[in-house]
Amino acid sequence: MIITDTHTHLYSEQFDEDRNEMIQRALDNGISRFFIPAINSSYTEAMLNLEKDFPTHVFLMMGLHPTSVKENYLDELSLVKEWIDKRKFYAVGEIGIDLYWDKTFLQQQQDAFKQQIEWAKEKNLPIVIHCREAFNEIFEVLEGVKDDKLRGIFHCFTGTLDQAKRAIDFNMKLGIGGVVTFKNGGLDKFLNEIPLEHIVLETDSPYLAPTPYRGKRNESSYIINVLDKLVDIYNLTPQEIAHITTNNSKKVFGI
Repeated sequence: MIITDTHTHLYSEQFDEDRNEMIQRALDNGISRFFIPAINSSYTEAMLNLEKDFPTHVFLMMGLHPTSVKENYLDELSLVKEWIDKRKFYAVGEIGIDLYWDKTFLQQQQDAFKQQIEWAKEKNLPIVIHCREAFNEIFEVLEGVKDDKLRGIFHCFTGTLDQAKRAIDFNMKLGIGGVVTFKNGGLDKFLNEIPLEHIVLETDSPYLAPTPYRGKRNESSYIINVLDKLVDIYNLTPQEIAHITTNNSKKVFGI
């Protein structure tokens, strides 16, 4: 059984004390494909070192996270472009709009989002979208760039059934993680109305740990708890969930 974590920040400082052991726990549980989103240039070296240490399991993305879009965002974007021009990445991400913490840089976030989508299309890469309290703003951008080259993952999907269907209409898979296990998360109420072909698994570790680890540091091995919840929702075996969602990830990332 091969399980894919389509979104995990394994380079995070929260893993500095036990990174190898944490990754080994995941490998021991059948999680053998880790897709690594970028945040900003301060993490690039750590991402590259992670890839060097686990070359057969780690697949890197490149992009500028919306919460890192500040006064210097054009400098950061230039580094993103420089990297995606000089080596292989498997997606442009995570990119998008985040209005939870601060709305000051909304226009700059929109500009950065659009620009990085264009670069993804030029390189025939998927995008991985970060959306927090910004569904309308995200959909507005996607509506303006929608074409047959647009594809990717709506990371950490926490919206409604209608928003899920709209995301899928933009050729996005839904990244389902720990929130689906939360008592009041809401996803479990309608997810069975979304065909499993549109779903990929993720942890977003070290964030958003699933029940029963909620509030603690998340790690990729905890994706088993997400998978088990989907077993209940879809009434399928763990092997079937793992097989279908991993195949979905292969269609997105090309590997």
